[in-house]
Amino acid sequence: MEAFTVYQGKTVPFMNDNVDTDQIIPKSYLKRVDKKGFGEFLFDDWRYLPDRTANPDFVLNEPQYKEATILISGDNFGSGSSREHAAWALMDYGFKAVIAGSFSDIFYMNATKNGLLPIALPKEARDTLAAFPANVKITIDLPAQAVRAESEVWHFDIDSTWKDKLIHGLDEIGITLQDTDLITAYEQTKVPAYWR
Repeated sequence: MEAFTVYQGKTVPFMNDNVDTDQIIPKSYLKRVDKKGFGEFLFDDWRYLPDRTANPDFVLNEPQYKEATILISGDNFGSGSSREHAAWALMDYGFKAVIAGSFSDIFYMNATKNGLLPIALPKEARDTLAAFPANVKITIDLPAQAVRAESEVWHFDIDSTWKDKLIHGLDEIGITLQDTDLITAYEQTKVPAYWR
């Protein structure tokens, strides 16, 4: 998992409330066996017209937001099913963080486990961020737990365990691999040779 410390990027305002995981990535695209390739189908029902051409009225298709890597959204982002593919689709599209009013618990956990930073900020802060021109970059400082844009600074909360994992780029496998020597030593003394 890629470490997340201080990140600077452009935002896209998608201020809908109650964006569920079916809207983030429709179930018809959940047939892949790895985490790659889901970005093409992110917000599929909104991004595309019935003939699969880009919907010009959907914000992600507007040219000024093509380089956006931070999504600004409404309340209750990621509600619905527990599919991890929602986080995968956002990341595969290019998003590094989602700033919303609140998140479903399962989406929040799926995001942090995959290196996507979910940040909860009040509506006033999100409205300010959404109003910035598309070319303005904002800074997310995870160690300081702060979002900075021009002269504005907003602080956010994150559990210290998840903060540490994100800063060091550690998922569950990465954490386990830190103890490779101990695991190998245990196997040498406890596991029969024919299983090694």
